[in-house]
Amino acid sequence: MPDIKHFDPDSALERAERLFWQHGAAKASIQEVTVATGLSRSSLYATFGGKRELYLAALRRYVRHRAWPAQRRLAEDGRGLPAIQEFFSALIAARCSGEHAGWGCMLVNAHADADCDDPEIRDLLDAHHRQLRDAMHTALETARERGQLPPGLSVAATAEALVLLAYGVNVRSRTGVDADSLLGTVTATLGLFGVASALRTSS
Repeated sequence: MPDIKHFDPDSALERAERLFWQHGAAKASIQEVTVATGLSRSSLYATFGGKRELYLAALRRYVRHRAWPAQRRLAEDGRGLPAIQEFFSALIAARCSGEHAGWGCMLVNAHADADCDDPEIRDLLDAHHRQLRDAMHTALETARERGQLPPGLSVAATAEALVLLAYGVNVRSRTGVDADSLLGTVTATLGLFGVASALRTSS
């Protein structure tokens, strides 16, 4: 492959993100990475420093463009439980339909990847977990202030449980479980927290 002297690094990173998201870093060979990004190995190493560094950059890009916006919407929504319902509806719709159906979440997928013990990757995954948990906690605190939660419910424990529920949705959707089944599970789980209305798939 001829060396490419002029290219858009973010476009190459986006293509790498898609490859790692769909297939995982461990299964993506360096040859597949060069084909996906359109870069020669020399350009890849000169720009990103190698496959590991490219994977880290792709994970960070995923966080910036996909994880953080969803977390901010949840934390800043101000409606309490309806915001949590909407978060899960949108999550299931994204995982079960459209361009990325069946891919799961790149960050959740990374937990099962062979490179997940890498300290920088682990720090990134742990930070994402904390940020999602904090967003859930904020939404639950709003729900408590609005009288939407049953008395005595631990907001901290429930926030952690909802993060794990989101992980489960991501993993199960990647195995082909349909949206209605996932919505049923999420609705039943939220029902334990006093949610009366059923989830509806985002349009």
